[in-house]
Formats: sequence, structure tokens, C-alpha cells
Amino acid sequence: MKANMGTADRVVRIIVALIIGGLYFANMISGTVAIILLVLAGIFIATSFMSFCPLYLPFGISTRKKQG
Repeated sequence: MKANMGTADRVVRIIVALIIGGLYFANMISGTVAIILLVLAGIFIATSFMSFCPLYLPFGISTRKKQG
């Protein structure tokens, strides 16, 4: 897995995941919507720490700065 996420992309994903978690623990979201959003938040956290987004691969997208 070649890293394809830049720093800004990673930070935004982590912030969104924290907001979703905060909304859940404040009981502002619940039910099926909460479950779907929590799964999405988990995916955001995992991809942020790996610096790799599998959905970017087929489209050739990279938010990482070019080396060189």
C-alpha cells in the first residue's frame, strides 16, 4: 500500500470522526444512522493512520505532496 493521503486529508478525516463520536456520546444521533456513522468514523480513523485510502486507488487520486 503506497500512501496516497496528505496531511490535510488525514486531519480532516480525524476531525470528522471525532465529531461523529462526540455526537453519538452526547446522544444526538442514535439508531441505524448512528451505527452507519460510527462505522464510517472507524474507517476514517483507520485510513488516516495508514495514510492510504482504497477508494482513491481506482481513480488515481492522491492528496499527498509529490516528493522531489
